[in-house]
Amino acid sequence: MKKVLIANRGEIARRIIKTCKKMNIETVAIYSEADAELPYVKEADFAFLIGPNPVLQSYLKVDDIIELAIKEQVDAIHPGYGFLSENADFARKAEAAGITFIGPKPETIEKMGDKIASRLTMIEAQVPVVPGTEEGLKSIADAKVAASKIGYPIMLKASAGGGGIGMIRCDDEETLEKNFESIKTRAKSYFGNDVVFLEKFIDASRHIEVQIFGDNDGNIVHLFERNCSVQRRNQKVLEESPSPNFPQEARVKLFEAAVKAAKAVDYVNAGTVEFIVDQNHQFYFLEMNTRLQVEHPVTEAVTGFDLVEWQLKVAAGEKLPVTDQESISSHGHAFEFRIYAEDPKTFFPSPGTITHQYWGDEVGIRVEAGYEEGNKVTPFYDPMISKVIIHEENRKMAIEKAQKVFGSAKIEGVKTNMDLFHQFLDAESFKSGVYSTSVLGEWMQQQREEVSK
Repeated sequence: MKKVLIANRGEIARRIIKTCKKMNIETVAIYSEADAELPYVKEADFAFLIGPNPVLQSYLKVDDIIELAIKEQVDAIHPGYGFLSENADFARKAEAAGITFIGPKPETIEKMGDKIASRLTMIEAQVPVVPGTEEGLKSIADAKVAASKIGYPIMLKASAGGGGIGMIRCDDEETLEKNFESIKTRAKSYFGNDVVFLEKFIDASRHIEVQIFGDNDGNIVHLFERNCSVQRRNQKVLEESPSPNFPQEARVKLFEAAVKAAKAVDYVNAGTVEFIVDQNHQFYFLEMNTRLQVEHPVTEAVTGFDLVEWQLKVAAGEKLPVTDQESISSHGHAFEFRIYAEDPKTFFPSPGTITHQYWGDEVGIRVEAGYEEGNKVTPFYDPMISKVIIHEENRKMAIEKAQKVFGSAKIEGVKTNMDLFHQFLDAESFKSGVYSTSVLGEWMQQQREEVSK
């Protein structure tokens, strides 16, 4: 593999470029008009304007990207995450053009991208799934009947959706009726498919995921877990590994289930199996992300592996760098903090020009920044501007280091959630390690109540 086109932008494009340079692979970047001055455009060996600012006219233009890849005679396309990373048609078109898609097979992407189909696949593979419906709901009447059997609260979800966009919690029939059509409409708008289904809402649950990797020779390994339970609006903002307050016996069973899930779909390249874990440490399959995750640096920190390098090698037809599970170990404790250009109280995006950026004097922190001073954060894309990764000998030391980083780091010109992290790291609910997906929301509510007293 000598030349790779990166069908993405920002910090993940920079991340891929970094490893490609290490491996002496040339990179081709694409950018929209809004992103012309971003660092990744300058760091790539070649960069091409792909279109105007809206994603539908730039980063999602499948045919234009494939045409450029052919013209530039690239060997492969790396989709990063988001955008076209889980688009089976894009993967197929790349392969039809004789270009390697750096990811799993299109059939795997398709099957796992449909939440109902993935549930059925996991049930067949004897991987525990959250109780729910096994087919799309045709009407609100069907939804009401199904919900009464499952029992409230339930989650109403888009079958083709991901993240927090295509889901909503419903505590009773009235809430379900109120949101049924709006979720279908949103699903059609965002994902091109209005099929929805129901899952039981697991109260006080944790969101724990397992990094898996497979190659074309049938080797599949796991690279341990990440706890992604610190969320806002069902979207992750802080991840850590290993997961605190999780017995080793349950952890081993979780790893076994993740590998079983990957084998059930003959998984190749990087993937993540996500689980919901209840208060008794019983876990249930949630979904499989058929791509590199935003939080992959957490796994890199505790294992010492370069996951992008693994992706490139597997895509080039090589075996996994390590195929013996017993040879893979985890060291220390790592956190990843997603830094967003947003109002930390309302979570509304805060576009603007970054006038100053300083990450403090702490040694050994890793910053994956998509923007530099003078760059403009526009409203056209996800407002995540950087990620801060901290790795220490243990969780306590990692928290202390993170507190020092966020006590001195500064980003000016836009609002960010860095001060929120600085305060939240001192919350007993987080420091104890005994927390669920509601921890951030509950802590913020307590802060508001204290201020109003």
